Amino acid sequence: MILKQYYLGCLAHASYLVGDEASSTAIIVDPQRDIQQYLADAEKFGLQIRAVFLTHFHADFIAGHLELRDSCGATIYLGSRAEAEYPFVRIKDGDTLNFPGLRLQVLETPGHTIESISILVFDLEKNPTTPYAVLTGYTLFIGDVGRPDLRASLGWTANQLGGHLYDSLHNKLMTLPDETLVYPAHGAGSLCGKNLSSDTVSSLGDQRRFNYALQPMSKREFIRIVTADQPDAPAYFTYDAVLNTREHATLDNNLQKVLQPVDLNDVLAMGDAGAHILDVRDAAEYAKGHLPGSINIGLGGQYATWAGTILDRTKPIVIVAEPGREQEAALRLGRIGFDHVRGYLSGGMEALANRPDLVWPTERVTAQIAAEELRTTTPPLVLDIRNPREWTTRHIAGSLNIPLGHLQERIAEIPRDRRIAVHCAGGYRSSIAASILHQHGITNLIEVAGGLAAWEAAKLPVVSETQEQHTA
Repeated sequence: MILKQYYLGCLAHASYLVGDEASSTAIIVDPQRDIQQYLADAEKFGLQIRAVFLTHFHADFIAGHLELRDSCGATIYLGSRAEAEYPFVRIKDGDTLNFPGLRLQVLETPGHTIESISILVFDLEKNPTTPYAVLTGYTLFIGDVGRPDLRASLGWTANQLGGHLYDSLHNKLMTLPDETLVYPAHGAGSLCGKNLSSDTVSSLGDQRRFNYALQPMSKREFIRIVTADQPDAPAYFTYDAVLNTREHATLDNNLQKVLQPVDLNDVLAMGDAGAHILDVRDAAEYAKGHLPGSINIGLGGQYATWAGTILDRTKPIVIVAEPGREQEAALRLGRIGFDHVRGYLSGGMEALANRPDLVWPTERVTAQIAAEELRTTTPPLVLDIRNPREWTTRHIAGSLNIPLGHLQERIAEIPRDRRIAVHCAGGYRSSIAASILHQHGITNLIEVAGGLAAWEAAKLPVVSETQEQHTA
């Protein structure tokens, strides 16, 4: 038996190849949309990819089930309560796929979604009666459980799914032996939970002892705990969940259409017509000079997640990238179903070499310089665009907290008669925020390079919400 995990850091997503060497069969579970790594490994191991499982309809990325079906004829398997446009095999609780050295057994584990399943993996050579591992999808994470509040727009309340999740955990997963390895489909950084570990595998016994959501409690208390303090879900989550149920263009076919060079004048015309001009360069490079009206979401961070959070998916996208990185930018957008790219600026920023009038800088300063400005008689307003939990823990005294994901809808709260000092934790999100502020005509601003981490490294003071309330 072969069990290989693939971890995609920018989406905190884990997928799996389960292989039976005796029958030369590979099964892919929860694949990402770009499938080349599965094809390459199947060939290396001498296997044929014959099946692809989705543990549920993912909301935070577009799965590669259609790509695997089209490229190698893989049969798609979904839980018994799933409904989809494309042909699939409906699997119910207890159903098995049997191979000479491997058995997969389905557990229906609704909770994160109503169609969620988990998959028991038996290594028949080692132990035919005790599961070696369980692929838990988004039902059970390392350190957390799947959030039950993402299907409200599809007819399910958080309380309803939370009750199903409690039953799935206690009646299905927690009945497994302690030595069973837990392989989830997400790790730390995902917005599908609030306390995910950076570990990507654990034992059920360790989760039973250390996972806060698996401790003894009533169903009512469990629902209260797992629905509280969840991070904001980006608007694209519902779009992706629905798209994963539909027949749609495969990634490679779409990339062939969208990766087209566009000259500067056409890019400007597209921007004037409402397209997003998406600059994917590093924040420091963006600050040196960028096209007016562009938005900076750098490839060096959680690019796809923030693109899905900030960008309007009904508007076309034109990419500004360092030459050679255009395909990466479009591919990573494709992972979340943002296939509406209309090309990239031919030559990147070099296309503006003779148009200095179209190059806008962002004033990016050190923490020390920002602190000096705050000590003047007309100090800037400090705009902290981290999430509320980060801000409550520690922040610069007197700062205004507007989380980045809500900045566009709350832009009216930003004063236009005062200088703004914007920062985040490390400098990635603040560059996105500065570009949004520029789009809305708020240009009298400084961006604190390195964010709060640089501020604290410079031994500059921070307060907690409790301290600030006490002082007030």
